[in-house]
Amino acid sequence: MADHGHSQQEIKARIDAPPGRGLLRDVVYGGIDGSVTTMAIVAGVAGAGLSPFVIVALGLANVLADGFSMAAGNYSGTKVELDNIRRIRVIEGRHIDLYPEGERGEVREILSQKGLSGHVLDQATAAITANRETWINLMIEGEYGLGSVDPHPLKAAATTFGAFLVAGMIPLLPFLLSLPHAFQTSVVVTLCVFFGIGALKSRWSLAPWWRSGAETLAIGGVAALIAYLVGSVFHP
Repeated sequence: MADHGHSQQEIKARIDAPPGRGLLRDVVYGGIDGSVTTMAIVAGVAGAGLSPFVIVALGLANVLADGFSMAAGNYSGTKVELDNIRRIRVIEGRHIDLYPEGERGEVREILSQKGLSGHVLDQATAAITANRETWINLMIEGEYGLGSVDPHPLKAAATTFGAFLVAGMIPLLPFLLSLPHAFQTSVVVTLCVFFGIGALKSRWSLAPWWRSGAETLAIGGVAALIAYLVGSVFHP
């Protein structure tokens, strides 16, 4: 079964609006970190034998503060990436104005490495360099290895924070709801979340869902175990 349609309209719509890197990385990044760090706090505080009130207080502080910190960091990193692409666009535009023949030579080399040659290569070079934006976009991809679709810093930050908030609240729910055996319930539910995030991640990879889920489960489980053991050292 095809992953997408190949009618002329479908092809044009897909090529005219490429998704870029999308928000998948930000969802997985925020979700895994939110559940891992909050579970680590819950396990560490529980290992130290402190009250559920302390667990909730520290957990909520982590979800809000660390989630905002991660979102701000992702915003800054994506903004730097965007600024760099814009800077390179300006540089390439200046090079086209000052050294047009040299830049045409670069376009020709990029296209030749894609398999074009002879008269076809001459025509393709002429067609691309006839449009300034198309010319710059090709240089961005071919010379610098960067995508022509600009990233979105605010979307990346909001997605990271939302995923962190949702996943990070799950280990705290048994304590907020005053459930019996809250810590044990929190551990089981959070381990299921670890596995679920990993299994979901496999939809965008070639790994089977169970392997991807087990990998994320192992990462989160080890982090929680380390935090619990450290907290146990301070148990009175």
